[in-house]
Amino acid sequence: MQPSGLFWNRRRFLQGLTIAGAACTAPGVFAQKLIETATTTEGPFYPDKMPLDTDNDLLILNDAITPGVGQVTHLSGRLLSAAGQPIRNAFVEIWQVDNTGSYVHTGGRQPTGHDKNFQGYGRFLSDSKGQYYFRTIKPIEYTLINIFRTAHIHFAISRSGKRVFTTQMLVAGHPGNARDNLTQRMDKAALATILVDFKPMPGSKIGELTANFDVVLGKTASEGEDGVLRGVAAPLSRRNP
Repeated sequence: MQPSGLFWNRRRFLQGLTIAGAACTAPGVFAQKLIETATTTEGPFYPDKMPLDTDNDLLILNDAITPGVGQVTHLSGRLLSAAGQPIRNAFVEIWQVDNTGSYVHTGGRQPTGHDKNFQGYGRFLSDSKGQYYFRTIKPIEYTLINIFRTAHIHFAISRSGKRVFTTQMLVAGHPGNARDNLTQRMDKAALATILVDFKPMPGSKIGELTANFDVVLGKTASEGEDGVLRGVAAPLSRRNP
């Protein structure tokens, strides 16, 4: 069971998004198509064993009292088509490292240990406005399997049981971006679509942050039985964790 405060935060954020996005979804606003969000590799550390809790609050595992360690971040946004229409009932998944740089994956743990209180993975079904919400921590940079990665959160979008989109959300202005293999291989226009500002949450007494990441999908994608994504841009190397 989740704390009642979390549900209140979720309602507040989604209501705020609805008000802010009302003008953007009004008829006639989209004279041109939106810029599609760049796709990237899924990476090798999608959970190989799901945590006991897979909801949208990554800070609390089930009824645990101790939260995960990190800078609390309220992550929200919308799923939109290139024409600006909301994509509802889409399955949004995120996964990221904890404050030690470890994933919820048997091959993605740091040898020095990991945060057993951090969920590391969450899921959310987009609402009628295409909105989603997660409570998590601000991502950090790390090195795993001798590969440096800048701070990021993995995103995957599925519809009707099929994966249709995969990307990684990066922290705008993070110093690690300049030496990250993925960012170095992307052109500036594509990179700009996945860079997100993390801002102080107004009124927070514990230093919480907010981050908004609207995901604009291109034409409908499908995933064949061979596991190859079709209908989206070809992902970069899977060696980018």
